[in-house]
Amino acid sequence: MNNFASLTEGANQKLELLDFLLDEEGIGGNEQKSISRRANPDEYPLSFSQKRLWFLDQLEPGPHYNDHFHLRIQGPLNPAFLQKSLDEIVRRHEVLRASFVVQNGEPAQRIAPSLTVALPFVDLSAIPESLRMQEATRIAVEDGKVLFDLGNGPVFRAQLVRLDESDHLLLLTLHHIAIDGWSRGVFLKELTALYEAFNASQPSPLAPLAIQYADFAAWQQQFVQEEALVRQLAYWKQQLTGAPALLEWPTTFPRPAIQSFRGARKPIRIPKATSQGLATLGKQEGCTLFMTLLAAFQVLAGRYTGQEDIVVGSPIANRNRVEIEGLIGYFLNTLVLRTKLSGNPTFREVMSQVREVSLAAYANQDVPYEKLVEELHPARDQSHNPVFQVMFIFQNAPAPALRTKELVISPFEIDAGISKFDLTFNLEESPEGIFGWIEYATDLFDHAAIDRLIGHYQTLLTTAVREPNLPIAQLPILTPSEKQQLFTEWNDTLTDYPRNICIHQLFEAQAARNPHSMAVICGDSQLTYEQVNKRANQLARHLQSLGVCPGKLVAICVERSAEMVIGLLGILKAGGTYAPLDPALPRERLQFILQDAEASVVLTQSDLVPDLKELFGSGPMSPTPVLLDSNEGVATYSSENLQSSAAAGDVAYVIYTSGSTGKPKGVEISHRAVVNFLDSMSREPGLTETDTLLAVTTLSFDIAGLELWLPLTCGAKVVIATREVTLDGKQLASLLDHGGVTIMQATPTTWRLLLASGWKGNPGLRILCGGEAWSSELANQLHGKCASLWNMYGPTETTIWSAASKVEPGDEVFIGAPIANTQFYVLDRNLQPVPIGVPGELWIGGEGLARGYLKRPELSLEKFLPNPFTDESGARMYRTGDLVRYRMDGKIEFLGRMDYQVKIRGFRIELGEIELLLTQLPTVVHAVVIAREDTPGDKRLVAYVVSRDSAASNSSELRDYLKSKLPDYMVPSAFVFLPALPLTPNGKIDRQALPAPEQNRPEATSIFLAPRTQVEETIAAIWTKVLRLEKVGVNDSFFDLGGHSLLMVQVHARLCEELKINISIVRLFQYPTIGSLARYLSQAATESKPLQKDQDRVRLQKESFARRRPANRK
Repeated sequence: MNNFASLTEGANQKLELLDFLLDEEGIGGNEQKSISRRANPDEYPLSFSQKRLWFLDQLEPGPHYNDHFHLRIQGPLNPAFLQKSLDEIVRRHEVLRASFVVQNGEPAQRIAPSLTVALPFVDLSAIPESLRMQEATRIAVEDGKVLFDLGNGPVFRAQLVRLDESDHLLLLTLHHIAIDGWSRGVFLKELTALYEAFNASQPSPLAPLAIQYADFAAWQQQFVQEEALVRQLAYWKQQLTGAPALLEWPTTFPRPAIQSFRGARKPIRIPKATSQGLATLGKQEGCTLFMTLLAAFQVLAGRYTGQEDIVVGSPIANRNRVEIEGLIGYFLNTLVLRTKLSGNPTFREVMSQVREVSLAAYANQDVPYEKLVEELHPARDQSHNPVFQVMFIFQNAPAPALRTKELVISPFEIDAGISKFDLTFNLEESPEGIFGWIEYATDLFDHAAIDRLIGHYQTLLTTAVREPNLPIAQLPILTPSEKQQLFTEWNDTLTDYPRNICIHQLFEAQAARNPHSMAVICGDSQLTYEQVNKRANQLARHLQSLGVCPGKLVAICVERSAEMVIGLLGILKAGGTYAPLDPALPRERLQFILQDAEASVVLTQSDLVPDLKELFGSGPMSPTPVLLDSNEGVATYSSENLQSSAAAGDVAYVIYTSGSTGKPKGVEISHRAVVNFLDSMSREPGLTETDTLLAVTTLSFDIAGLELWLPLTCGAKVVIATREVTLDGKQLASLLDHGGVTIMQATPTTWRLLLASGWKGNPGLRILCGGEAWSSELANQLHGKCASLWNMYGPTETTIWSAASKVEPGDEVFIGAPIANTQFYVLDRNLQPVPIGVPGELWIGGEGLARGYLKRPELSLEKFLPNPFTDESGARMYRTGDLVRYRMDGKIEFLGRMDYQVKIRGFRIELGEIELLLTQLPTVVHAVVIAREDTPGDKRLVAYVVSRDSAASNSSELRDYLKSKLPDYMVPSAFVFLPALPLTPNGKIDRQALPAPEQNRPEATSIFLAPRTQVEETIAAIWTKVLRLEKVGVNDSFFDLGGHSLLMVQVHARLCEELKINISIVRLFQYPTIGSLARYLSQAATESKPLQKDQDRVRLQKESFARRRPANRK
C-alpha cells in the first residue's frame, strides 16, 4: 500500500461525506476569514506544528522525523528534466528552502532565496537483477537514517537510483517540518505536470501560488485568538478531562526510560467479505468504514489493556480551506479520539459512541494538536508520547499510479525501521478488501506479538460483523489455533492416580513394604516406618474414643518433632481432619482459629498446655487436650492398622490463611486432592525411597504437607529441623550438609538466610523454592550449589503446589506447566481468556481444588466458580488473585498480585517490575515496593531495601539507577533502608509491618527551599521571568509550575546566554528542578557541549553516507 494522501477528487469526496454527517447532526461549519499574504514579507513565522517538531528535534534528534517519499518511475526517464522539475517545485514552495534558528529565545525560519536540488545518481544496472531491488531498498533505508540539520538546511534531499534503462527510483527524504501526507499528493501532481511540460519543451503549466506556508503560519497565530477557536479549545479540554495519561498496552519488553523510536512494520489484510460486512454494518449505524474499524480497534485495545477509557490519535489533513489545498507544508493535525467502554456495551453501542466522538472531533478540528498539548499540560515523560500513544489511520481511496505520456509513477514503500508511536494502525480500502500495515516500536514489541495482534483484530472484526449485539466483553478475539494451544495443548494433564485412597493409607502401604526403614528423624529422635505406624494407630483409637470421626476437626499445636508426625497420622487414621496451629502465632490469632474450628480435641505437648488453657479455658465446651509427649491413656490401645472410616473425598486438613477482612479463613483440603498432588510430585520433581528430605516449614503453612507426606508416602526419610535450627542459617546449613539430605523445600527467604550464613552448597541436593515470587538473581546464587533447582507455584486453595518447573542456569524464573490433573486459565475481569502475552488473572481448575472455606459459603462461592471451559459436571475453578501472562513457550510469567497492582498519577504500575530491577543491583539483597497513602490524597511509591552493605547504597543512587531504567512515574519517591524485611510466621514478607518513611526526607517533601548558590539564583531568576512567577524553590519542578516545551526553549536560550554555556535542551528535561539542574551544571561544567556534538554527529553521518554511496554515481 502507499501513504499518499488522496488527490483532490478523493479529498473532496471525504469533505462532502463529512459535511453530510455534520449537517445531519446539526453541527455547522466554522466561518473563517480568508488567508492572505502576511503583512511583513521578511518575517517567516512557524506554525504550531512546526514549533513542536522543531522542539522535538532539539530534544530527541533522530531519523524518526524524516519522511520517506519514494517513487518508482517506469519508462524512458530524462534525469535533466527531472532535476529541472524538482528545482521548480523548490522554487515555488519556500518551505522547502527553509532553515530554522533561534531568535530571542524563539524558533524562527530563514528562507533561502534560491536552492538547487542535489540529485546524486546511483546506477545499479550492472549488478544481478535479482539483487537490484534489495540493494535499492538498502540505500533508501540508509538515506532515511541520515539526520537533517535544521539550523543550516536543507530540509529536503533527493537521490536517483537506476534499476535498468527504463526503471528508476526517485528517493525523496524530507523532514516532517516541511511536508505531510497531503503535500505528497501536491508534490507528485506538480512533479508529473512539470516533467511532462519540460519534456515537451514547454514552460511550467502551474499557476503562481497565491500564498506561502509562512502566510498560513502567520494567519494561524491570529486565528487561535479568535472566539471560534477558543470555543473549540474549551470542547477539547472538557472532552479530555480525566483521560488516562497512558494506554498501557502489554509489551514484550519493559518500556525504556527514553523512547528510541526504533520500529518495524507488519502487513495486515482484512478479507473482502469481512470488509463488505463492516461497510454494511456501518451503514446500518450511520457510521463510516473508518468509524467502524476504529470502534473495533478501541474494543481490542480495551481487551488488551484492561482499561475502559481508550484514547487514540488519528490524523486529519487540515486542508479545509481552499487557499492551502495546493501548498506543500506541514498542515496535518491530529484528532484525539476518546471512547469509554465501561458498562460492557454492545459493539453497536460502541459504534454509536465512536460516531458521536468522531463527529464532534471533526467539528472542532481547527485547534492545533500542539496548542492542545500546551493547554492540557500533560505530565512530561520521555518514555512515551503525551496524550496518546497509538495512532489509527484509515484511507478510503488509494492514490492511483500517475501517468505522463511516457512514464508511470507509483509509490515505492520501504520499512524505514522507525515508529513514532507505540503502535500505528495504517489501513486502506481497496477493491480486494482492506489492507495496510502495523508500525510498532521494537523497544516494546517483538514480531510475534504483532502477528498475534493482527490475528486478534481480524477475529474481532469477523465476530463483530456476525454478532454486533453481543457485549464487547463476550466478543471472541482468540484465533482457533490459539484456543487449541491455550485450552488443549497447555492443559493436557490428564493422569491416572489412586483417586480413592487416603493419605494415611499411602503411608500404611510404605510401612508394610519397608517397616524397618527410617521414617522420621528430629534431633536425637529416630523412628522407623513401623514405629511411626504403630504409635499413630494407638493414638487414632484413643482419638476415636474421644469422638473423633469423619467431619470432626482436631487441632494440633506442637513444636516441631517426631511426635508431630505421629499426631497428624493419628488424626487421619481416626477419620478426622487436622487443623495445625503454630505455637509461635500471636495469641489472638490462635484463639480465633481454635474458636472458628470448633475442635473438640487438641493435640499438644506438656509445656504448651498452660498457654492453651488460657486461650480456650477449662469449661465443658473446651477442647480436650491430648499430650503427644506422654503415652498416658494411649499405650493400652492396639497398634494394628484401623479399618479406615475416612473416604478420599473427606477433608484431610484445614489450613488457615490470611483473609482480606483481617480474620484468617480456613481452607478445606480433601484426601483426594493431596493424593493427586503427591502422586504428581513423586514423578516430578521426583522422590524415591533412597531420598532424605529436610523439613523446615512451619506446620501451619500448607507447603509443610509436601515435606511430611511426600517422603512418607514414597518410602523416603524425613529429617525435621527444629524451630531453633530453621531460624539460624549456620545451624540449618550444618544440618543440610551433614544429614545426608538430598532434597529440601523452602521459601526464598529461607534460601537467602542460608546463603547469607555462608552455606557452600551440596552438589547432590535438589532445591525446591516457592511460597512467594523470587528472582533470577536468587536463582543464579543457588545454581552451582545444587544438583537441580525447581520453582514451585500454587495457592493453598489448590493444594500446596499447582506447578513445578525446573530452573536451568541462566533461565528466568517462571511458573511452569500445571501438575497432573490441573488446568490453568488466564482470564480478564469478565472471565474471558486473554491472548498470549496479555496480562490476566490466573484461575486454576482440576483435582487439587479445595472444598471451600470452612463456614464461609459466600466467600467460597466468590472464589470458586463453575468452570466454563470443561464439560466435566460440577467442575470448578479457583480465582488466585495472581496477575500473570502466558509466554510463547507456554510458561507463565508472574507479574504480581492483583492487590499489589497500583495506580499512581493515573498510571497503572506493577510493583514487581520495580522490585525486580532493584534486586538486580549487586548492592541490594532484597527489595519490596508498596504504594502508601500516609497523607490522604497523597499516594506515592515507597521502596524498602535491604543492602548487602549498610554503606553500599543510598537513595540518590537507587533513584538515578531506576530513572535510567523506568518511566518517572515508576520511580519511588522514598527509599527506606532496613536491616531485614519483616516476615510473617510462614516466612513471607509482611507488607503490613513495613514502616512509614521519615517525613523529613528530602525526597518526600515539597517544602519551599530558596536558591542557595549563584547558579541556583540565576536559574531561578530565569524561571520567574519565563513562568511569570514571584518566586520558585530549588525543589520545584518546571512542569509542575506550568512550564511547557516552548517555554523550555526560552529558558534554554537564556541559560546559555547568561551562564555562557552550551548544553543540550535534553538536560533541562532530565533535570526539571532548579536544584537538580544546578548540580548537573556544577558537575559537568567542562562537558556541556552536547548540542555541538549533535551537530557534529549530523555532519559525520552525512559524510559517512556520502562515502558509502557507490562509486559509479554520476
